Amino acid sequence: MRTLKLPGYGTLIPIAVVLGFAPFVPLPHLVEKLRMLLSGTLVRPLDIFDLFWHAWPFALLACRVVMDVRDRGGARGRS
Repeated sequence: MRTLKLPGYGTLIPIAVVLGFAPFVPLPHLVEKLRMLLSGTLVRPLDIFDLFWHAWPFALLACRVVMDVRDRGGARGRS
């Protein structure tokens, strides 16, 4: 099985914080777009793109966490 090569936590966490929460004032874009999504007002293509743009670092970080947890669980099962 091919494994996905992802950057380390030292790279992913700062990218997720900076890009995910920029601009910090008055309200982070990701929070604003998630509110729009939950209220049903996320309809403009630019807003949808903006949601994906600000959320992709968190998706990569989640993939990295899942892969690391799965690898640790598999290592314990093989012992």
